[in-house]
Amino acid sequence: MIKDRRSGIVATCSALDLMALYEQPFLEFAPEIDLIPPEAVSVPEAVEYVLTWKPEDDAFVPYPNLRAVFSIAAGIDGILECPSLPDVPVFRVEDPDQAQQMAGFAAFHVVWHHRDMGAYLKAQKSHSWQRDVGKQSPRHKRIGIMGFGLMGRAIGKGLTALGYDVTTLSRRPPTPAEPGMRHMTTDQTQSFLAGTDILINVMPLTPETQGILNRDLFAALPKGAVLIQMGRGAQLIESDLLDALESGQISGASLDVFGTEPLPPESPLWDHPKLFLTPHVASTPEAAAVVRSVRAGLSTLSQNGLTD
Repeated sequence: MIKDRRSGIVATCSALDLMALYEQPFLEFAPEIDLIPPEAVSVPEAVEYVLTWKPEDDAFVPYPNLRAVFSIAAGIDGILECPSLPDVPVFRVEDPDQAQQMAGFAAFHVVWHHRDMGAYLKAQKSHSWQRDVGKQSPRHKRIGIMGFGLMGRAIGKGLTALGYDVTTLSRRPPTPAEPGMRHMTTDQTQSFLAGTDILINVMPLTPETQGILNRDLFAALPKGAVLIQMGRGAQLIESDLLDALESGQISGASLDVFGTEPLPPESPLWDHPKLFLTPHVASTPEAAAVVRSVRAGLSTLSQNGLTD
């Protein structure tokens, strides 16, 4: 809020030091917005907005007059799961650059699995000159994208531009449709899975998508299919994936999100030879984008008469 008020946007998170990350960007890009830590709040009743990502369970208890919560990322699962969250709007970051980051990440992993780049790393370590001149063309791999919002659309456009055959799955037909792609809806899920060699998940977490990446879904894919998991950790049943890898039903997977983060050191996922793990880095909004998102959210609230 405005700097001469007794309160501003409170920055609180159980996993990150938001003041260290965003105090300077707010000063630089939105000097009219006062970002403050919880310990600097003198009148909790005056606090109207909170900036967070993974709040503590009681993070919102001190602020009885909260009007909105702002996430520092596209994901808001950690906020929605917070037991002290009141019935207020929750704003996510929607940044085209973040979608482009996701598209590049997805393209890298599609090519990694399609062209078996891991085998070349092993060959390099043994000083072995091994060439695979088999089916290198993108036309030999059918890509299925589960989820077709901002991220899914950018991923699909990038892979189509590379020459891959892309089919999307969403609850409703996308508007507008993307040229060069096939679009299917969730009532066609079995047909979608049967025609997917590399499955990319970017679905939001909902009661319907929790645990959806399970043994039944893996069994519906062609034998030897690949999973690229970029959605939400709670969507994957990790033990089912390990079983599918053991049987060969799934030939490999890239995982960027996990049910427990950081991934525990004792997790069997760490050492599995068919897995490529990354620590939730498929996309990270730049600080300026977070500030712009907060500004846009405040503007929306003002237009709806929800701010002073």
